[in-house]
Amino acid sequence: MTTSGLEAVFLAHRAALQRFLRARGAGDLAEDLLQELWIRASAGASGPIAEPLAYLYRTANNLMIDRRRSGLRSAARDQEWSDSTGGAMAGISDAPSGERVLIAREALAAAEAALAALGERTEYAFRRFRIEGASQKQIADELGISLSAVEKHLQKAYRTLIDLRRQWDAD
Repeated sequence: MTTSGLEAVFLAHRAALQRFLRARGAGDLAEDLLQELWIRASAGASGPIAEPLAYLYRTANNLMIDRRRSGLRSAARDQEWSDSTGGAMAGISDAPSGERVLIAREALAAAEAALAALGERTEYAFRRFRIEGASQKQIADELGISLSAVEKHLQKAYRTLIDLRRQWDAD
């Protein structure tokens, strides 16, 4: 299959166009932007183009300008959202207060103690499933129990943690 016109120029200068995009700040997205460049350039060309290489570079430049503007609008929108929802203020730390850290540590210790009181298998099943991301089937194989037994261990742990949470909320 032979190529002609704009496509031939694009293919002949593809590497140079990719370098141009990288130099303009595209970084790792240069390949994706190159594809978008071709889509824009081929869709925008309704007839013969006098200077196809210049047309491709202009389109690549416009693509980078559009990306930059989009990024600025996104950052401004995010900042507006943070400002309107009471996000961090200049000069004020987002870090939790010492009191909140202490409360969180106490809550964690209580949750760990509650899980430990349920027994080794229940605690193991809960940690493997919720914290380490192991599947229930994997846990069943590791413990040498049925899938149903793993589900029961997890339900037991969930019930205990829900009850603990209710106690905290009541206090």
